[in-house]
Amino acid sequence: MNASIDFAYPGQELAIFAHAKNWKAYWSSFLLPYLRQSVLEIGAGLGTNTVLLNPAQSQRWVCLEPDGHLLKELQRILQQFPSGCHEAFEGTLEQLPSAELFDTILYIDVLEHIEEDAAELKRAADHLKRGGRLVVLSPAHQWLFSKFDASIGHYRRYTRTTLLAIAPPNLRLERASCLDAFGLFLSLANRLLLRQDLPTVRQIQFWDRFVVPVSRLIDPVLFHRAGKSILVIWQKP
Repeated sequence: MNASIDFAYPGQELAIFAHAKNWKAYWSSFLLPYLRQSVLEIGAGLGTNTVLLNPAQSQRWVCLEPDGHLLKELQRILQQFPSGCHEAFEGTLEQLPSAELFDTILYIDVLEHIEEDAAELKRAADHLKRGGRLVVLSPAHQWLFSKFDASIGHYRRYTRTTLLAIAPPNLRLERASCLDAFGLFLSLANRLLLRQDLPTVRQIQFWDRFVVPVSRLIDPVLFHRAGKSILVIWQKP
């Protein structure tokens, strides 16, 4: 699969959020049990999450990235892993051969960038093996939609209800959890007061060092019902 779709990602936040190590460690802790076999990562970007999730531990890891410039950096990053365990292609799920099936398909802060999200999830379900998981991590709550969301190409933010409404009918819900309850208030402050197109590195570091650890403590107390992000995992029976 080598087709080019002439896509340029509009956001400038990927390198900034690479500093959010506590946050990435938090959400990735929910994913690790599902990353041992074949994995498809949609919208892999600069490869920051790919490195975090360590494709060398999987039997096969395939990255799809529609932006050719980001793909070049992704391919460079993947050189640190043993050859044969990972692949990176320019394109989208629409261009993936129908015979390609995976144990896990990941959308890490990606689905909100796709206009036809319900159709996208249906395609993803078709590429899952039986017993496989579809994982979506996305920003939560449309009332938090800000200039930042618009500037990086978000079509929407999600709730549990809106995500489940677009779920393919042949998948079974396994988990739906809000993450980062404390961070929700910072997102609201940006929405109402700061109105920034892009956070600064210092702001990300403050949130990551001081806010995320508190959220890791209080999210379970709140039964993961509040947060600025939402994580949903479905399984194909």
